[in-house]
Amino acid sequence: MTGETAHVPVLLDRVLALFEPALADRDAVLVDATLGLGGHADALLSAFPRLRLIGLDRDPDALARSAERLARHGGRAEFVHAVYDRIPEVLADRGLSRVDGLLFDLGVSSMQLDRTERGFAYARDAPLDMRMDPTAGPTAADVLNTYPAGELTRILRDYGEERFAARIAKAIVSEREREPFERSERLVKLLYDAVPAATRRTGGHPAKRTFQALRIEVNGELGVLRAAIPAALAALAVGGRIVVESYQSLEDRVVKQGFAELAKSRTPQGLPVELPGHGPQLKLLTRGAEKAGETEIEQNPRAASVRLRAAERIGEVAR
Repeated sequence: MTGETAHVPVLLDRVLALFEPALADRDAVLVDATLGLGGHADALLSAFPRLRLIGLDRDPDALARSAERLARHGGRAEFVHAVYDRIPEVLADRGLSRVDGLLFDLGVSSMQLDRTERGFAYARDAPLDMRMDPTAGPTAADVLNTYPAGELTRILRDYGEERFAARIAKAIVSEREREPFERSERLVKLLYDAVPAATRRTGGHPAKRTFQALRIEVNGELGVLRAAIPAALAALAVGGRIVVESYQSLEDRVVKQGFAELAKSRTPQGLPVELPGHGPQLKLLTRGAEKAGETEIEQNPRAASVRLRAAERIGEVAR
């Protein structure tokens, strides 16, 4: 099997169980905000025969491949080329104001990692692209070759949590004056040389944090997520559920804060009763962030970093 056909959705059984109360035995609508290769979507459509699914992805290739995979479900699946901060617009175009389910499986997809030419994986030499939508926007090479040292330092520090951000940024600026960056192998070598040997021995691959930071910057991932979570919650019907799988702490923090804001009471402290209309609007369905078990991680190593959070809408969200 190829990497794509062998793709295994992360925490699939848990995702299905969390959505069951909102989707089972009824006509329901779910937005898969990060359709990818359609693994979660396929399982959801199979488990809930009356479900209508709207799948979003910014990658046209992913949409085409998932459309082929989900063809057996007929008109129950719809495919939209869009970034997930456009959920309100996508729903409005279809005459929908509320949905029963929202699924986010964040980060880079298995297909994007497996296809060397996309440039996401530091283990293989490839063009420095990293765009989730290869039809639009600047590439990682554009960032490396044009951003001033201060901006590169900020990106590596804030998005990659890289301790040696300033040192790496200085090395990048110096090296690009000799020759612009085009391929990943040259960047990986620079990073290997810039990170102290003691850190290389204990801190994981020296390129991991920089590649994460570049990918987040190229795709505007955190800004998009900060806009998308409140918009998604506002579109969730009472009794509807949202499930989010994150793969690094920055994403998970955005999701945690977005959920927490609506899961707390707005009644002033000290009052003996909850004021009407001031109660929590979300019920958290997970205690903290759930992680994959050892068995799943052995079978699917990409599950090792997952953090899953879920919530149910129990009251009106201010719009």
